[in-house]
Amino acid sequence: MSRAALVDRGQARWSLEGVLDFDSVAPLVPEGERMLAGGAPLDLDLGAVREANSAGLALLLEWAGMARSRNKVLRLHNLPDSLERLAALANLGPLLPLGDA
Repeated sequence: MSRAALVDRGQARWSLEGVLDFDSVAPLVPEGERMLAGGAPLDLDLGAVREANSAGLALLLEWAGMARSRNKVLRLHNLPDSLERLAALANLGPLLPLGDA
């Protein structure tokens, strides 16, 4: 089983770490609730994601949708190349709130 973690770095900064695949993302979906509980704009760093597939992309899209529905700002940083390519292939790139674009 793959391991991934959402880590609170303080001051509305979070990081996503590990492998984002079909085994690891399901437990992370509700963690988005915890991340989005604050009122400040959120920065999510993906630089420590070692591997990711379409399940990881689905997780990020879910969290982005949750943020939009709550009028929260969520910015993604250091998106792994694999997720960037998947998003481009599926024409979903515009739905990802990239903070370092």
